[in-house]
Amino acid sequence: MATVSDLALLLVAGLAISLCTQEAGAVKFNIRNQCGYTVWAAGLPGGGKQLDQGQTWSVDVAAGTKGARFWGRTGCSFDGSGRGSCQTGDCGGQLSCTLSGAVPATLAEYSLNGNDNKDFYDVSLVDGFNVPLSINPTNTGCTAPACKADVNAACPAELKVNSGCNSACNVFQTDQYCCRGANVDNCPATNYSMIFKNQCPQAYSYAKDDTSSTFTCPSGTTDYSIVFCP
Repeated sequence: MATVSDLALLLVAGLAISLCTQEAGAVKFNIRNQCGYTVWAAGLPGGGKQLDQGQTWSVDVAAGTKGARFWGRTGCSFDGSGRGSCQTGDCGGQLSCTLSGAVPATLAEYSLNGNDNKDFYDVSLVDGFNVPLSINPTNTGCTAPACKADVNAACPAELKVNSGCNSACNVFQTDQYCCRGANVDNCPATNYSMIFKNQCPQAYSYAKDDTSSTFTCPSGTTDYSIVFCP
């Protein structure tokens, strides 16, 4: 019969195996800031971290995570408790995000181990633009989409905000620009979405921009790096 000490050892061994299994199944995201200014990286899941030029933040994401995202925040100020605000991408005034970022924000979106055992990922400008970024799978056989252009420089006056370019949906709140109501299933590109698309052809420019902007990589074959100002 096993003793109490034997059972304790078995429990410890089991926990160690479980932790190793979780780590083995996790996908690593390395978020690097190559901008000439500070970017406060954010992730759901992940939280957030200040990244000065050249700094990297590593986040292990559980295999099977769906509907997740990373983004950059600019013009931030936080106190010692992690409370503050950002000019773009703010997530409820927290350094470590538990909410999505406020518009405008360039998004790196992903879902792991989806249909056909594939990871799905995209660069999205549906919530506007604040920082150029790229998504780079370590599996070099998979596409690395990027939005390298300074979209702010091409932003029309009616969408301009401090350090960013707003989404037309957020500014005008119409079914046409938000792909809702009668337009929810048949939502064409607009004059505003084409401004974003012309600057960054690989990025989502509006909600129905799937065919040219969603990319896949076989699940379990890759980690990812996300680079601000690639």
